[in-house]
Amino acid sequence: MADIERLTEIIEPEAKALGFDLVRVKMMPSEAGDGGQALQVMAEDPATGQLVIEQCAELSRRISARMDELEEAGRDPIEGAYHLEVSSPGIDRPLTRAKDYADWAGHEAKISMDKAWDGQRNLRGPLVGIDGDTVSIEDKKAGRVDVPRQSIHSAKLVLTDALIAATRPLDTSGADEIVETEEESND
Repeated sequence: MADIERLTEIIEPEAKALGFDLVRVKMMPSEAGDGGQALQVMAEDPATGQLVIEQCAELSRRISARMDELEEAGRDPIEGAYHLEVSSPGIDRPLTRAKDYADWAGHEAKISMDKAWDGQRNLRGPLVGIDGDTVSIEDKKAGRVDVPRQSIHSAKLVLTDALIAATRPLDTSGADEIVETEEESND
């Protein structure tokens, strides 16, 4: 399996060079069902908290070029075949960085622990925030729970109306210049 820490060290400068913040680097089984691997990279433009398609493509080209350089130098960080997936984190984004827990405080989150914490492995409810390296959530069953961030296996926001309302829309400048045309019918 590929070293995620090493992949992050390779990919993060490429994202930063474009002015993006790296949200997550993850190796996972390919959805193509071919037994291959997928290198999933999530990044965001700090101005919008998202990436548009052109930004994803630009980051994908940079990462691909860097990975090709490493492979040609005999320092390929991933054994075997894989494909690269670059995306925006989306509205119900994963919470991976300390700043995510602070930025999204007040919104509903789901947290899965590496192992049971105070008798629970899964927590769900409004995210209270982070203090130092301790994440706090107002769990629907257990009340307020404080957990060490390093004990969290995965965390993500839950899609709610409040989250949708709080998410900054993408830049729509130029949208009013789109010209729609009617298609002719061949009846």
